[in-house]
Amino acid sequence: MDRFIIISGCSGGGKSTLLEELSRRGFSVIEEPGRRIVASELAGDGTALPWVDAEAFLLRAIALSLEDLERARALPGLVFFDRGLLDAASGLGEMTGEPVLRRYGDEWRFNPTVFLTPPWPEIYRQDAERQHGLEAAIVEYERLLRDYPALGYEVVELPKISVAERADFVLDRLRRSGLTS
Repeated sequence: MDRFIIISGCSGGGKSTLLEELSRRGFSVIEEPGRRIVASELAGDGTALPWVDAEAFLLRAIALSLEDLERARALPGLVFFDRGLLDAASGLGEMTGEPVLRRYGDEWRFNPTVFLTPPWPEIYRQDAERQHGLEAAIVEYERLLRDYPALGYEVVELPKISVAERADFVLDRLRRSGLTS
């Protein structure tokens, strides 16, 4: 699964904006499961929201991520994931103490390089789908910074530069590893 690239990191750090740029450049992008779940739950009367029932939310995120992975197999070339399976498993494992991350981390492998957006207070915004504050986002980021290397991934922190420059940075890094031309 070297062609499956994870873009993760701090909430509000510019992941989705970066992925929009990569999509604009012709790459396949899988949208963040969490945002899709929250939008769906808010549109109905669902309770699988991170601020209502975090465990139900994370279980739904894992299920949706597994569906995304199956769909992604049919996509050509590089596929960029906005968070996904390992982020949800990391959160669920932290909450329950169960070895969820190890189980999914062993079963599903991605490109060995994971790109993380660092905390970026200047661009962080709360909204209807992101109700947690920057402090909670930083705690989540630190957990991911611990968990991805524990699974054997090399973490590359994305610099705080323009969206186009960030996309160039990611693609250059992948080019140097032989994944893009």
